[in-house]
This record gives sequence, C-alpha cells and structure tokens, in this order.
Amino acid sequence: MAYRHHKSAKLEESLNQAQKAAPSPYEGLTEEELFTPAEYDQAAGERVAYSGYSYWRSTFRVFLKNKVALCLLILIAILLAFTFIQPLLPGQRSPIEVFNDPATGMPYRNLKPGQEGFLFGSNSIGQDLWSRVWSGTRTSLLIGFAVALVEAVVGVLVGVLWGYVRRLDRLFTEIYNVLDNIPQTIVLILIAYILRPSIQTLILSMCLTGWLGMSRFIRNQIVIIRDRDYNLASRCLGTPTFRIIFRNLLPYLVSVITLRMALAIPSAIGNEVFLTYIGLGLPVDTPSLGNLINEGRMIMTIPDLQYQLFFPAIVLSFITISFYIIGNAFADAADPKNHR
Repeated sequence: MAYRHHKSAKLEESLNQAQKAAPSPYEGLTEEELFTPAEYDQAAGERVAYSGYSYWRSTFRVFLKNKVALCLLILIAILLAFTFIQPLLPGQRSPIEVFNDPATGMPYRNLKPGQEGFLFGSNSIGQDLWSRVWSGTRTSLLIGFAVALVEAVVGVLVGVLWGYVRRLDRLFTEIYNVLDNIPQTIVLILIAYILRPSIQTLILSMCLTGWLGMSRFIRNQIVIIRDRDYNLASRCLGTPTFRIIFRNLLPYLVSVITLRMALAIPSAIGNEVFLTYIGLGLPVDTPSLGNLINEGRMIMTIPDLQYQLFFPAIVLSFITISFYIIGNAFADAADPKNHR
C-alpha cells in the first residue's frame, strides 16, 4: 500500500514539473483577445430542425417489408380488378342463363371443368359456374365493403363521442348494454325473415349491431389518451373539440380502425353464407358466394360434383385469409412504435 502511494505521488510531481516547463499558448493575452463575442444571426436562431419524418411514408415503408402481406395485397387487387372486369371480357356467359346443348336441346347439366367451354363446369340446371363464381364474388364483396364502411363510420363516430364527451358516457353505455345483449344471430334472422331478401336487407341486418364492437373499442382507447398532457394543453388553449378529436386522438387509432375494417369484410361475407345456409339469404337467382357454397354443400357427397363446392370455397377462403393477414400487417405498420 505504501509503495503504491509513493508511486502515485511521484507521478503527480512529474506531471506538475512538465506543466511548468511547457509554456501556455494563452499566456500574456488580454481578456478581449481571449474572448471574441459571436455575432447574432436572427434567421439561424429561428430556424428549427427538420427531421423529414412522414407518418404515412413510414407506415407504407414498414408495410412493404412484410413480403407475405404485400404479395397477398397484390393478389387481392388483381382479384378485385378481375372480378369487375370479367363481365366485359369477350366470350363470357351470363351467370343466370341456362345453356342448352344444340344437338339435344337439353341443358348442360353438371359438366366437368373444361367441357364444352365451361371453365369451371356447369351446375345442376346448366348454368356456367365460372360466371356465377365471379358474379357471386362481386355480390359478396359489395356486401362486405358496404358493411365495413358503415361499421367504421358509425362505430368511430359513436366511440369518439362516447369516450371524449363525458356527459354522453351514461347514455351510450345504456344503449350499448341493451343492444349488446341481443345476439347478432337473432337480429340477422329476424331482419332477413321480416324484410324481402335482398342485398340491402343483408347490409341493414348486419349493420344494426355490427358497429357495437368498433364503438366500444374506440371508446376505451379514447378514454386512455384523452387526458394526456398535450390534450389538456390543447383544451386550455381553447382548441375546438372537433380539432382535438381529428388531430390529437384519431391519428393514434388508425391502426385499430384499419384492422377492424379489414376483419369486418370477411365477417360480413361469412354472415351472408350463414344466412344462405339457413334459407334466409339472397334469392337463388342472385349469385353470391353464400348461394354457391350452399348449392355445392347439397351435392358434396357425390365425388364427381364436388368441384361445384371447391371453386367458391377456395375464393371465399382466399378472401378471408388475405384480408386477415393484410389487416394485421397494416395495423402493425401504422403503429408509430414500429417506425424508425
């Protein structure tokens, strides 16, 4: 210990001697020569740092890194485009017309795929299954997108008012408790049974209570973030309520709203298939995935006719899985925590 202390003292003495031997470059300079005042630049003082961050650009950049979701998005876009372009292509048959064999005058019943120009074959009454699948896809997607849009608009509007305006909390809570205790299946069956079966009837029955889940979730998220410091500061500065909602609150919920809308589309199509299964769906003369799957279900035990179930089931499965994966991927990409 004594040796270590002696060595440290000797090193310190050597450093002091070296400092005394080396002359200071500032020795002999006056205070005015040592310190030069910096000039004031007003433009530089008001200039702020620019990060170049863009929320939507970052969101799409993160989303594009998910190769599976990107591939499914491209395939869904192609499917949607082809679904609406298909009737305009040359050589397409009507989805509701019965086609007869010119030689015998009998309908082309249960033709296998590829026979007599029927790409997907024909059904039990001689209708073109190819045209019916794409026509049914158009109908089901129309129902799905309409229901998702209504649920998003009504659910977000009610959820924001429910969570932000404290005076409306009790009113919306009671309305929610009443409507939520009514099973959605009962509502679907009653509306489809009372009103004339049509696309408008299905959309109405699904939208009556479909917005409840969205509004409840939005309300819970609004309650969590409404009293944060920046929202309190905005209210103290007199910022209008609608501006606080659209600028401070809703941007945090983009990922949630996107995911809910993406899942509402296959859910609505599934409800249409269910109502058709119990006999309360669209009329038989209106092609839809529900009608096609229900027709295929009746003959699925016949091996030679199972293709009539496979084609619409494959399209329905692809749409459902794709929207689920794309919705989850975009919700993750829209979360600012995942931005770099």
